[in-house]
Amino acid sequence: MDDIDVFAHSATIQSSPMGPSSRQFANAAALVSTDLEPPALLARLQEIEHHFGRVRRGQNWRARVLDLDILLWSGGVWADSHPALAIPHPGLCSRGFVLTPAAMIAPDWREPLTGLTIRQLQSRFNRPKALDRTSSRH
Repeated sequence: MDDIDVFAHSATIQSSPMGPSSRQFANAAALVSTDLEPPALLARLQEIEHHFGRVRRGQNWRARVLDLDILLWSGGVWADSHPALAIPHPGLCSRGFVLTPAAMIAPDWREPLTGLTIRQLQSRFNRPKALDRTSSRH
C-alpha cells in the first residue's frame, strides 16, 4: 500500500454479529497516515476489500471476508454526499467491538462530536451494571 502507511495496529478481538449472521467476527483497528482525502481513502479501502474477496451486494449485516471503515480523521468531521462516508463513523460511539481495539492504539484521540476520548467512550462498555433490587426483595 504505497498510499497508506500503518503506524500502529491493535490486537484482534472476537465479537458476535450485529445482524443475522451466525458467525463470529474478528475486529481490529489501525492508525494510518495518508495524503488521500476521505472519499479517495474510502475508495482505496474498498479496493483492498475487493482484493480479499469481498463482494458488495447491497445487503447490510451479511457475513463478509473483510470490512474496512474510516472511524476518525485528523481533520475532524467529514460530511459528504456519499452515503457510505461520514466521519466520525456513525456507529463508533455505540460499538464496543470497534472502541475496544481503537482504545488499544489511540486511547486519547477525541471523538469530535462528543469531545470524549476513545478511552472514555470504550469505558461505557465495561461499567458494572447496577443490580435490579426490585426483583430480589422478599
